[in-house]
Amino acid sequence: MVMLQVSRDLQIPDNEIDLQAIRAQGSGGQNVNKVASAIHLRFDIRASSLPDRYKERLLALSDQRITSDGVVVIKAQQFRTQEMNKENALARLAQLIKSVTVEQKPRKATRPTLGSKRRRLDSKTKHGKTKSLRGKVDPH
Repeated sequence: MVMLQVSRDLQIPDNEIDLQAIRAQGSGGQNVNKVASAIHLRFDIRASSLPDRYKERLLALSDQRITSDGVVVIKAQQFRTQEMNKENALARLAQLIKSVTVEQKPRKATRPTLGSKRRRLDSKTKHGKTKSLRGKVDPH
């Protein structure tokens, strides 16, 4: 069974990815109305074999490629050949899934240093003086 390798320890079986060849949009010359070179990829997040934590993160994303039913829809028509568009669509799906596998460290709240506070206030004072010099000149 062939699989899409997302990361070293995460693969998606090909039977979970629905690939359809469609005709590409836009100008393209004589072949554009005859050849189905674009690829329409559909991947159902809920029915997939992904770990539950990744499914939840994918469904929580506000990505326009994810429908309200939890299906990732990717249309690849950048290249002239069907094979290149297929590789592009699979790479974009892998990139989307890889983006939710990275654990973000929780931010630690820090306080500004005394030096940074002093520099900020000095720059505000300098900026204020510059602005005050832009006022009207006293004729006396």
